[in-house]
Amino acid sequence: MLVNAILLAIASYLAGSIPFGYIIGTVVKGVDLRQLGSGNIGATNAGRVLGKKWGILCLILDALKGLLPVALLPQQFFGSESPWLAHATVLAGVSTIIGHMFPCWLGFRGGKGVATSLGVLAILSPWGLLVAAVTFFSSLAVWRFVSVSSMLAAIGFGTFELARSMPNPFSEAKWSQGVFALMVPLLIIVQHRSNISRLLKGEELRLTSKDKSVKDETAQ
Repeated sequence: MLVNAILLAIASYLAGSIPFGYIIGTVVKGVDLRQLGSGNIGATNAGRVLGKKWGILCLILDALKGLLPVALLPQQFFGSESPWLAHATVLAGVSTIIGHMFPCWLGFRGGKGVATSLGVLAILSPWGLLVAAVTFFSSLAVWRFVSVSSMLAAIGFGTFELARSMPNPFSEAKWSQGVFALMVPLLIIVQHRSNISRLLKGEELRLTSKDKSVKDETAQ
């Protein structure tokens, strides 16, 4: 069981670590996204540097690399009838997100995890995904900070997930989901530390009606 868990974590990490933004930038424009714009390999910086259609493609691919490993790999390693399947699915989700954030191919310098988390949540918690989406767009409409909206969306998801598991979100049956609800929002917030620094200095740029491209170092 332990060997299967380790193999699942490694396979999910490798799937999540595929740097689609970096690959698209290299193939389409011959550029390294880490050297341009925000320096991030995620969908927002890809859209800003390479163009909107490439940013959308990057977003879709980053979400799919979160969705597919979680949907397919746990059954391969544990079997569809395993009592550990739910926990294995969470393990796959966390490993995939960590792979996106810290890809071994790029010196462990990756994206901020939001797009990949969307794909993971589509399998693990569709209702949590809905809460995160509503929180994100509501915040963006009010404050116009993509980074703030992404962090609030992560917190909204985590709060919702823990609340619906009450009174004991860390019971034997639910503990992995509870850990996920705490760990992933924390990782996303940590990955936004440069945005937090700029917010405190009043230097974070907003998404404005005149500039539809996202100009802060955003959550993707």
